[in-house]
Amino acid sequence: MLETSARLLRLLSLLQTHRDWTGTELAERLDVTPRTVRNDVERLRSLGYPVHATRGAAGGYRLGAGASLPPLLLDDEEAVAVAVGLRTAAGGTVSGIEETSLRALAKLEQVLPNHLRRRVNALQTYTVPVPGQEGPRVDADVLTTIAAACRDHERLRFDYRDHSGAATLRNVEPYRMVHRGRRWYLVAWDTQREDWRIFRVDRIAPRTPSGPRFTPRPLPEEDIAEYVSARVSVAPWRTRVRVTVHAPAAEIAARVPAFAGSVEPVDEETCVFTTGYDNPETMAAWLGLLGADFSVQDTPEVIPHLRELADRFARAAGD
Repeated sequence: MLETSARLLRLLSLLQTHRDWTGTELAERLDVTPRTVRNDVERLRSLGYPVHATRGAAGGYRLGAGASLPPLLLDDEEAVAVAVGLRTAAGGTVSGIEETSLRALAKLEQVLPNHLRRRVNALQTYTVPVPGQEGPRVDADVLTTIAAACRDHERLRFDYRDHSGAATLRNVEPYRMVHRGRRWYLVAWDTQREDWRIFRVDRIAPRTPSGPRFTPRPLPEEDIAEYVSARVSVAPWRTRVRVTVHAPAAEIAARVPAFAGSVEPVDEETCVFTTGYDNPETMAAWLGLLGADFSVQDTPEVIPHLRELADRFARAAGD
């Protein structure tokens, strides 16, 4: 039989799995009597853990949310994941939580066993961020305001700046936030335009109070992350271009970064690469990196630059 302190930790670990446990089930897991389980539950309550109990044949125990935050019990993998997440947050794209993340990380690392601390430090030491890949900073309060509106199905009013800097007042039904490529995006139903829209969160300035509640409507696609990826990949460019590539979609998708555009299969040996550009000469050079034969659709202004680039390579090759 486990000692009392070890048994309490084991009981707490079981309760943190977010399911209801009957007293009999807990007694069997801990190899004690149901009376001992009841006594241990009272000990956890005295330590600040809100253990809820229901009576009857279908009754049981569940760990609830309390008014204060009691200590958490984490296994090794969970502790490493939390530590890495806090270090990432301290230097990530969400502003306003850097100092808080560092304080929480200091508390966690103080109690980490040596073998776990070495794992976390190794990740920090041997992981090098790519310079110039920093995304726009997003205020943590803005993220929590939007998340609460999504959760509570409340309309959101905010000032929004588009890519040109023009400001508009938007009134939307917020549904999901997606983090992609160092940026945060909000998927919402625009009540004025009566259509789905995607907003860069770093360009949102929420107004208070929030609007009335709304009845949720079906999302535009089941995979909302893919929905956002397909639409924001070419959004920053002034001109879009569709290229038929004579290679399998999986092969081309592996060659181009996700932010560069979307790749859709046509058949087993052909796909369509949708991207965009501000400068057609740069676009021509970029298409040369696909590593496969291709033809440009609907954007004839790129063709002269492709010819010029082809001539330049031919001269370099001595032809």
